[in-house]
Amino acid sequence: MQWHDSAFVLGARRHGESALIVELLTRDHGRHAGLVRGGQSPRLRAVLQPGNAVAASWRGRLPEHLGMLSCEPVRAHAARFLDDPGRLAALTAAAALLAATLPEREPHSDIYAAFGGLIEALVFAPDWPARYVGWERDLLAALGFGLDLSRCAVTGTATDLAYVSPRTGRAVCRAAGQPYQDKLLPLPGFLWSEAAAAPGDIAAGLELTAYFLHHHLLLPQDKSLPEARRRLAARLRRAADCGAAEHGQV
Repeated sequence: MQWHDSAFVLGARRHGESALIVELLTRDHGRHAGLVRGGQSPRLRAVLQPGNAVAASWRGRLPEHLGMLSCEPVRAHAARFLDDPGRLAALTAAAALLAATLPEREPHSDIYAAFGGLIEALVFAPDWPARYVGWERDLLAALGFGLDLSRCAVTGTATDLAYVSPRTGRAVCRAAGQPYQDKLLPLPGFLWSEAAAAPGDIAAGLELTAYFLHHHLLLPQDKSLPEARRRLAARLRRAADCGAAEHGQV
């Protein structure tokens, strides 16, 4: 069997003395792994960085076999962020999340397109941290665990939404949720309105999506949040804490 597809690299691990097992997010074949002979060479390691776009070819005797991969470079996205650690951390975190949460070999053309859109936002959008949090929210929805942030689950109002129920993933307005705020998750305004996102809002948004990613997608597979995602959250939390300190809030 053999196929050819467009793909993004999600990650790679050593196999033997010179090969790599590479995981891809393909347009038509979903998350798919394969063995790349000579993958540990300097040339191929540069190609097989998380987030890079490649033209992939896979072949194997049977569909369930690991099979052999060849990957030709299309766009070295990771290299575009070498001088921007924050954006590079976001790209690496997104790739690690996809590798951890997507079912193997199940096509998700919407998720493939959304990842491409996230990469473009990381390149061009000054509000890339908010775009990243929105991408995680949309990933949950694409995998069947969407958050309902359109209106309050208690009153039906679509204004002053401030919390999310950890049980249902539905928004709760400030007035209805305040008596139970210790049992609810904070909802930053930029996730349900056109409000701008301050660094503290970004950190709160990452905590919100992390909760649902963990409980709905990772915990059932006995997995934890990828280390790359934890590092991104810590980086953006430090930015929030530094901003608060500059304004005399801590």
